[in-house]
Amino acid sequence: MKIALIAHDGKKADMVHFLSGFRERLLQKDVELVATGTTGSHIEKAGFDVQKLLSGPIGGDAQIAAMAAQKELAMVVFFRDPLDKHPHEPDVQMLMRICDVHNIPLATNPASAELMIKAFTQT
Repeated sequence: MKIALIAHDGKKADMVHFLSGFRERLLQKDVELVATGTTGSHIEKAGFDVQKLLSGPIGGDAQIAAMAAQKELAMVVFFRDPLDKHPHEPDVQMLMRICDVHNIPLATNPASAELMIKAFTQT
């Protein structure tokens, strides 16, 4: 199972904290993590194996959208910062639309991500 991870700058620490709480569950289920570049670097520093793509603003969001369109992802976790401006907002909207079109579960906050991770990794 492959999970894509993205976090806006103000949410990267939240992403690492979130994943740390599910470390054992993710390892037991042999979950493959893929992330946009900077988010992936933070996740990697926390001790996770992660495939790093381009940074979101320079194409990473689009790379994850392409993976979603090709049904390569079980889910996308995208911790968005709704209180900050993002120059690559069209890419964000495109990714969300692709997830909807191809019925890929998309969590945009820790509460929804927790429910999805638990459902996908239950024994």
